[in-house]
Amino acid sequence: MSALKPVEFVQTMIDVGEAKTKTSTRDLILRGTMAGIILSLAVVVAITTIVQTGIGIVGALVFPVGFVILSLMGYDLVTGVFGLAPLAKFENRPGITWGRIFRCWGLVGLGNLIGSLIVAFLVAVSLTGNFSLEPSAVVNKFIAVSTARTVGFENMGMDGWITCFVRGIFCNLMVCLGVIGNMTARTVSGKVAAMWLPIFIFFALVFEHTVVNMFLFPLGMILGADFGIATWLNFNLIPTILGNIVGGLLFTCIPLYLTHAKTAPSIDSEVLSNQAEEANAEPALATK
Repeated sequence: MSALKPVEFVQTMIDVGEAKTKTSTRDLILRGTMAGIILSLAVVVAITTIVQTGIGIVGALVFPVGFVILSLMGYDLVTGVFGLAPLAKFENRPGITWGRIFRCWGLVGLGNLIGSLIVAFLVAVSLTGNFSLEPSAVVNKFIAVSTARTVGFENMGMDGWITCFVRGIFCNLMVCLGVIGNMTARTVSGKVAAMWLPIFIFFALVFEHTVVNMFLFPLGMILGADFGIATWLNFNLIPTILGNIVGGLLFTCIPLYLTHAKTAPSIDSEVLSNQAEEANAEPALATK
């Protein structure tokens, strides 16, 4: 059998969540950095493909290659630990506290940011010939996309903030399904397929992903996009992070945990239990 049953891979989710919270600071940052590097390069591949073909869906089809690689290498995205790490606390695993969970989130996120910023600078150097060439079509695309999803949201005010937040929810609903997909199959080909599908959906529908945005918007600013760090943080990264937490934890991991690790008794078991209680009850005393 090449696929695990839900009751089996949900136990893996809990085990992985526990392991992540107990991982050393060095390894969390290193794995997060490498994940940020690989995912950022996948964004470059996707955007370049979109510019070359003029078809957005083609970029969505190739983007999951980065997610697949980093997942198979055992690297970490903060979006994944948003959903997985708290499960160990819900299961009352020894030594798991909310402090350790937040530490895990923070260190993985820091690593993701470091990796994303490194690649943003190096990609900017590569695309501009060390800032000596006129902007190419790919450069202009990065500037346009990053501007639309920061200044565009800012111009909408609170409506833009809420829009970004909701897109963050939908994004990590899909991304955590991709993370879990790596746990559902026993073969590499099965893992790749299970990861590819939800990641394709999130990118195709232009949802907001914390780590992608740690790369995309700094790159846009380096290339000359007309917005600043405050606009990026207030109208993209902060609502994206909050949305990703809600989507990954409340919409993906908790439902799976509740229905497969904390399954409610079936209707038949409740009926049998009631019948057993009635059979074991003492007979009522007859009245004279």
